[in-house]
Amino acid sequence: MPIVIPKDIPAYKVLREEKIFVMNEKRAFTQDIRPIEIAILNLMPTKEVTETQLMRLLSNSPLQINLTLIGTETYKGKHTPSEHLERFYKPFSEIKNKKFDGMIITGAPVENMEFEDVAYWKELEQIFDFAKNNVTSTIFICWGAQAALYYYYGIPKYALPKKLFGVYKHKKLTRHEPLLRGTDDRFYMPHSRYTTIKIEDVKACKDVILLSSSKEAGPAIMKSRDNKFIFITGHAEYDRDTLKLEYERDRERGLNTAPPENYYVEDNPNEINMRWKSTANLMYVNWLNYYVYQVTPFTLE
Repeated sequence: MPIVIPKDIPAYKVLREEKIFVMNEKRAFTQDIRPIEIAILNLMPTKEVTETQLMRLLSNSPLQINLTLIGTETYKGKHTPSEHLERFYKPFSEIKNKKFDGMIITGAPVENMEFEDVAYWKELEQIFDFAKNNVTSTIFICWGAQAALYYYYGIPKYALPKKLFGVYKHKKLTRHEPLLRGTDDRFYMPHSRYTTIKIEDVKACKDVILLSSSKEAGPAIMKSRDNKFIFITGHAEYDRDTLKLEYERDRERGLNTAPPENYYVEDNPNEINMRWKSTANLMYVNWLNYYVYQVTPFTLE
């Protein structure tokens, strides 16, 4: 089944060219089914890239999905054209009285700041409360995961001595977890961040279950005991060249970022070893099936 997005959003053309089944809103209105309602709070600076990455993963499900893109009102990003934000993004105040089957809250490049010092932190607290009370299941990514773990459970983040940057091996810590069904016992996922959380803090929290960890990247995938929240500290949604482009941007800005680890084939910068795509697809399809579709009420209200 398709993902339903506006025909004039840039992701529509990209996904169609990749032979991914997308449906425009006009055609979707003729379908006599109950679509799944998913909201994405996109805090990444390159919003068009991130929304396309997430739409690509959500489109692999047999479900018809209606997407709502949300932006913050207390802070306006400078890297995305204002016309794009005004056309495709809704402010939180416009959707705060709605219900959603699922929600995704992305990371943001504010890791080195204290949570409370982030310009839109108060608004994000409201959105976290909204997710708890009005959404069946929510995925939090990277800084979004750290922020949510801090807000809901008081789990702190810690500064790393250098940027964690590359593709790392992860170990499944439970054999029958639905979110990871079909993945290998050891799988790979990209990370790109300056802060981390500690495994002992996660294990000390009785309301959070650790599903996967990495020797280099630490706690990687967690969930709340009631299954409402999924926390992913990496970026399974990244494209093949996302780390390469980020590395080039860092160097242009004069940052002393090392090349991404475990990313290139034999350290050849012209050949990327993309070994996280199948894991990403499985995780998002499993999330939509087991944590959203199977448990969400037929009547959202």
